[in-house]
Amino acid sequence: MTQTANNRNKKPYIIIILGFIAVVLLLAGIKVAQFGTMIASGESFVPPPESVTTASTKQENWETTLKAIGSLTAVEGVVIAAQQAGQITQIAFTPGSDVQAGELLLQQDISTEQAQLRSALANAELTKINLQRSQDLNKKNLTSKSDLDAARARHKQAVADIDRIRSQIEKKSIRAPFAGRLGTREVFLGQHLREGDAIVSLQALDLLTVDFTLPQQYLSEIKAGLPVRIATDASPDTQFSGLIQAIDSKVNAQTRNVQVQASVPNPDKTLLPGVYVNVEIILPTQEPVLSIPATAVLYASYGPSVFVVEEKQDEKTGKKSLLARQQFVKLGRTKGDFVAVQSGLQQNDLIVSTGAFKLFNGQAIVENNDLAPKFELDPKPTDS
Repeated sequence: MTQTANNRNKKPYIIIILGFIAVVLLLAGIKVAQFGTMIASGESFVPPPESVTTASTKQENWETTLKAIGSLTAVEGVVIAAQQAGQITQIAFTPGSDVQAGELLLQQDISTEQAQLRSALANAELTKINLQRSQDLNKKNLTSKSDLDAARARHKQAVADIDRIRSQIEKKSIRAPFAGRLGTREVFLGQHLREGDAIVSLQALDLLTVDFTLPQQYLSEIKAGLPVRIATDASPDTQFSGLIQAIDSKVNAQTRNVQVQASVPNPDKTLLPGVYVNVEIILPTQEPVLSIPATAVLYASYGPSVFVVEEKQDEKTGKKSLLARQQFVKLGRTKGDFVAVQSGLQQNDLIVSTGAFKLFNGQAIVENNDLAPKFELDPKPTDS
């Protein structure tokens, strides 16, 4: 009797436990089904195509250049200095102004020389009269030949004294030896100059020379008359052209470099002597290259690569789509917005020009060139 009652009391608990196990199994089955659905969705998921810009590889001929760093020098440049000691009585120039050849720049005190000149002129007049009188007397045999020679010598000496004094006056009237632009003033009014004291610098700016060096292995490629391009941060918006004028007759034994000099017209006087410049020598030969936009290249430790655009047709639906295939390349030199490809691509291959950083191999893409940037061989940035 007691055992039957105990079995009757246990029966509800067993039903509850079995019910709980059934619920757990049901929930586990649901979760397993959900996970299976998620895995199947992940395996069949195709990411949406990425929008990119494209460009075709181009076969071009690039000019061959040699690059160097140089410095500008004036063809005519001098520091004007005092030739005679004396006090400054007039400063006739404005610092930084352009002057013409022969223009008066500075006047020193010449009052003493002017007095000496008047005396010398009077003496020359007297010696001239005496010479004429001696010549007349000599014709009448009233004076000796030696007296005539002495009178002639005295007159020549008097004329020479005039020339000497005038030369001293001219040296104290300091003039521009050639046309050019003056620098800063080194003197002031009333200053007593000594011989050799600097007054002002004068530089002819219409034509400058650029001096630079090249390694000796380029000697066979350069010659006088080759064109050069000059660029400098002192005038970043302007490019200057010139010609090689001279190549030094020797190579520096320490550096194994050769000195080269080119002439650069400077009609607007934008460039100044002493300016640091970048020089490009344009060689007569051109280099055939396969070029692509530099923005198309992805750089990594295992090498540069680009994405080639390929068309693929779905076997079931027949629908065509574009895919990006990663292609490793070997690059050459750069020029402007382009880079030369030495291997890995063919002419007229279609590649991703911008947006390659967000792609992976085999990804679907959409070609959209509405906002494609303009690539140039000789870009001129407006904000640099």
